[in-house]
Amino acid sequence: MTTFVVGEKVVYPNQGVGTIENISTRYFEQKPERFYILRLFCSSMTVMVPFANAESIGLRKISKATDVSKALVYLSGLSIENLQDWKIRFKINSDKMLSGSLLQIAEVFKQLVRIQADKPLSFREKKMLDRARTMLISEVAQARAISQPEAINLMQKSLSRLNLSFPEAA
Repeated sequence: MTTFVVGEKVVYPNQGVGTIENISTRYFEQKPERFYILRLFCSSMTVMVPFANAESIGLRKISKATDVSKALVYLSGLSIENLQDWKIRFKINSDKMLSGSLLQIAEVFKQLVRIQADKPLSFREKKMLDRARTMLISEVAQARAISQPEAINLMQKSLSRLNLSFPEAA
């Protein structure tokens, strides 16, 4: 089981990057339970994650620079899964977002950017694109120790190889 320390930056699946602000113990039915107190960067929201559930939730360390490089290469590559039925696509993409995997989030992001270049996205897919965008920017920035505008620039360069534009925030 992976353990985290106060001050460590982590990824909370489907929410993005945050910092472990504290480790707390709460009592439920006289039994102590330990929690990570996590502050998310994108929303400044505080989340309590039980130690016992951290792994099953998918709480993980920030990706390594090599994983970021793989995601950026994927964004610039030609291979992409394109499902026509938006309901099936939404379900598959939702599962990928919940996985918390940087590469799977990049897959969702690239697919939705490509679809948006051809036709308007549904409201739910626009929200998902925005969430994937935010999560990628924050993790690329943290993993590479660069600013968010620099992370956006790296992602834009990757997408531009396919003549795709980096989407603005919703």
